[in-house]
Amino acid sequence: MSKADQLFVNMCQSILDDGFSTEGQTVRAKWPDGSPAYTIKRFGVVNRYDLQEEFPALTLRPTAIKSAVDELLWIWQKKSNNIKDLSSHIWDEWADENGSIGKAYGYQMGVKYKFAQGEMDQVDNVIWQLKNTPYSRRIMTNIYNFSDLSEMGLEPCAYSVTFNVTGNRLNAILNQRSQDILAANNWNVVQYSVLVMMMAQVCGYEPGELVHVIADAHIYDKHIPIIEEMISRPQFPAPKVTLDPDIKDFYEFTKDSIKVEDYEKNPQIKDIPIAI
Repeated sequence: MSKADQLFVNMCQSILDDGFSTEGQTVRAKWPDGSPAYTIKRFGVVNRYDLQEEFPALTLRPTAIKSAVDELLWIWQKKSNNIKDLSSHIWDEWADENGSIGKAYGYQMGVKYKFAQGEMDQVDNVIWQLKNTPYSRRIMTNIYNFSDLSEMGLEPCAYSVTFNVTGNRLNAILNQRSQDILAANNWNVVQYSVLVMMMAQVCGYEPGELVHVIADAHIYDKHIPIIEEMISRPQFPAPKVTLDPDIKDFYEFTKDSIKVEDYEKNPQIKDIPIAI
């Protein structure tokens, strides 16, 4: 059975059984009808995924792997902050009339900084370091730029990635300040697993471990019965996910560079209410 499913079930059960309820507290998030969106939450959840063992896509419900990769490339490769450059509509709620989400996500990835090896953005710096100084302990990105927060459509949830080379394996830690477990957990896990695979391939490593650190892991009140039903479902083996082996340049990847095979999964859960 999928280890990602097992991790997800254990995490959700822990939140439901031992989490803290924010009901009655002052919360920022609202439901579309204007009512407060309360949660049950746990602080400091850490999940580890060994990409040599399996690709961590849930089988409890489908994760749209190629759509997730499309959003990842929108941020990390296109370095765009405009939803017109994105195939899906997941960012529509946070965009202005021109389609911009402000100085958020891809915008921050495209900002150039003066590094020791020259002026470049954060993504190009990661690639340069992985190729030239692989045992550096400073290979990281951070898009939580305090000076630009007031001009962001949404402050970054997944805000920092630290890469680490151990032998021939490329590992990464994804730091996330907040996560809607039902709507976004496996979406982010899939995205950053693929990112590790991509960076490993173009920089000469094998994919290693993705460590996902979530400061505030929460289940919204309206999601509780959905989660309870979902984690009771049967579990299947993880799918096989591979990259086009001929690609050696990160900027040549597309969502169609991903091949997904043997993805047996439960039915999709539709019309999930999203707090904003």
